Amino acid sequence: MYALIMAGGAGSRLNRGEKPLVLINNRPMLSYITDAFSAAGCHVLVATSQKTPMTRNWCRAQGIESYMAGGIDYIQDMVETVEALGEERSLFVCVSDIPCIDPEVIATVRAAHAASGREACSVWIPSEIVRSCRGSLNYRETIDAVEACPTGLNILLGSRIAESQDEFRLVLADPRLGINVNTEADLRAAEHFLESRAWISP
Repeated sequence: MYALIMAGGAGSRLNRGEKPLVLINNRPMLSYITDAFSAAGCHVLVATSQKTPMTRNWCRAQGIESYMAGGIDYIQDMVETVEALGEERSLFVCVSDIPCIDPEVIATVRAAHAASGREACSVWIPSEIVRSCRGSLNYRETIDAVEACPTGLNILLGSRIAESQDEFRLVLADPRLGINVNTEADLRAAEHFLESRAWISP
């Protein structure tokens, strides 16, 4: 199963250069995510753009497949990349700034999607967990009476990547998905979380 990691944005809110390469405990943030998907048995593909040339170089140096998308916006870059890949089966699509994700979370999502029988799966986290992790909220919806925020982790059907899909919305009360790095405070939270879980590779 492919895992498409979206890494073509400017990352202007963090203001530390190309956000996928921002160091967290001496490792590029992107490496936590690519390692997690690789360990979960996925074939990793990173979507870059003209805004993230060093990220593309990093992928090349690590032997990770990448694709240079147009850099117009997240959705258009995703559609362009999947269509260029020619993948018609289900694939993961993930943002490049949730560094606390790990293979266990990925396996949980994959199993939930398979059990749902639906085309797609979007992953959400209760907003109260986002508050405890980051102190701020993204876009919110109420799902099964739970106020939840999107995590940026999805499974989509490649053959219908440009279309609306029959979607299962999975709410996971898991702090590993609660830290989306956009600010210095988020960065510190990710560092502390990863240190506390001892998930840093030697």
